[in-house]
Amino acid sequence: MPTLPKGHPKLLNAWAFYDWANSVYSLVIASAVFPIFYNALFTKENPYVELFGHNFKNSALISFITAAAFLCVALFSPLLSGIADYMGNKKIFMRIFNYVGALSCIGLYFFDLQNIGLGLTFYFFGLIGFWGSLVFYNSYLPDIAFPEQQDSVSAKGYSLGYIGSVLLLVINIAMVMKPEWFHILDELGNPASMKAMRYSFAMVGIWWIVFSKYTYYYLPKGNSNNAKVNLSVIFNGFRELKKVWKILQTEVPLKRYLVSFFVFSMAVQTVMLVATYFGAQEIAWKDSDESQKGLITCILLIQLIAILGAFLTSRASAKYGNIKVLLFLNAFWMILCAFAYFITLPIEFYILAALVGLVMGGIQSLARSTYSKFLPETKDTASFFSFYDVAEKIGIVIGMLVYGLIDQITGSPRFAIVFLALFFLSGFLLLLRIPKKLVS
Repeated sequence: MPTLPKGHPKLLNAWAFYDWANSVYSLVIASAVFPIFYNALFTKENPYVELFGHNFKNSALISFITAAAFLCVALFSPLLSGIADYMGNKKIFMRIFNYVGALSCIGLYFFDLQNIGLGLTFYFFGLIGFWGSLVFYNSYLPDIAFPEQQDSVSAKGYSLGYIGSVLLLVINIAMVMKPEWFHILDELGNPASMKAMRYSFAMVGIWWIVFSKYTYYYLPKGNSNNAKVNLSVIFNGFRELKKVWKILQTEVPLKRYLVSFFVFSMAVQTVMLVATYFGAQEIAWKDSDESQKGLITCILLIQLIAILGAFLTSRASAKYGNIKVLLFLNAFWMILCAFAYFITLPIEFYILAALVGLVMGGIQSLARSTYSKFLPETKDTASFFSFYDVAEKIGIVIGMLVYGLIDQITGSPRFAIVFLALFFLSGFLLLLRIPKKLVS
């Protein structure tokens, strides 16, 4: 395979193309088709399943599995990053996680209630594979692109990921809504939407493996130190996080911002991960067919409006400043949570989906760029962003656990939405402690 110099257009394109390969997971599996499939396995009268000798509510169980996966990624990504950087073989680690995730997606084809443990294992390792591969994918950026190229190639990756994931989702939606067009039929010759969803999971895995090959063809292995891995190397990533923690004690505005981010990001990420499950269970759809079509429509609506939301957020932050806009977004999210608690009708859910799309992408991109503006100029930005990523994932663990526990105990996720509103309120109050003049 060719060895291309840093900054070479083919190398930059190959790196960005991994977004095209893996983003189908985040849209088709994490957000759209799998949540609808999973909910359809249960009846509204009995949304419970027995596992490990306990009776779990279906949406609470998937929340716990998701939390466990993110906890593993948060704990092991610094460890693996330290080893990969030292040995100079990031591509091998990235590829392993890639294939673990993709093969797990293919394994979801066999997901059913009779083999719920096996199915949830595939779901768990799909999450591990996706987020684990991203650790190494993101760390490649400074290796393959010069500082002046990094913003544009990162944006290109995001664009390719969006286009690729929406393209496959549209195909999958057509398969689910009109399975007869693709000759997807059950044993009696009737259209089989559930089987179409299973095919969608396998397609995600195959898509991910096939298109990632272009990335690996050009991506460099790294600079090997030709040395054995020892305990010092293994825990190097954790030492870097410890260094950042010490620096935060003297960088008060940065520390205050990071605490506020930890709290409101916890709520944002949880909403994104559970929105489809909430809509499937709590909205009064006429039947399962209307539920599937309505949820898919809402997901597409969120994706399209999120583009406009990100643009408007960027314009607003340039005019009013990052902190003021983040304060507004947190307040808006609180209102959305209050609205979500009371909605029951499909039209209300469509309105909620549109409003979520308006603020979903914007708050994520603005939160990250605001963090970068607070960073000390002379410090190692890679370590700071590693700390940021770990904080975000631990926040997801807490958010999903809180949501799952409340859902399990009360039998309804509506009460969990109230707690998410409290997270946004806390994030709002914590943001007020940051001097607004520090971030323009």
